[in-house]
Amino acid sequence: MAHWLIKSEPSVWSWDDQVKAGAKGTHWDGVKNHTAKLNLMAMKQGDQVFFYHSNEGLEVVGIVEVIKEAYNWIPGEPWVLVDFKAVKPLPKPVTLVAVKAEPKLAKMALVTSFRLSVQPVTDAEWDIVCKMGGL
Repeated sequence: MAHWLIKSEPSVWSWDDQVKAGAKGTHWDGVKNHTAKLNLMAMKQGDQVFFYHSNEGLEVVGIVEVIKEAYNWIPGEPWVLVDFKAVKPLPKPVTLVAVKAEPKLAKMALVTSFRLSVQPVTDAEWDIVCKMGGL
């Protein structure tokens, strides 16, 4: 199983919105970056994903799960969707400041490729962020 991080602006789609989508989950759209698209296409059903509030909050707030792998939503378009459902909130949101302050996370994509909206997360990074978040 791989781990990932997806970013969303809370004013557009928040953790609370994701939770309200329930077990049926919702699709992830709006990705118009080739690298982010490739990351979406690499996701497999059951992969665990950090849900990150961008622009407002700047923190990992929860964990979602891939429930439907990448699919095209408009025939002929190169962009894909992936469906996610909320799994659980982090008891203590992990801020970008806290991530940057942890030397073991210095190479995490959240630090090195901050603008990328869909990012891979290594197993070691996953464990550290979960621990920082109270899991």
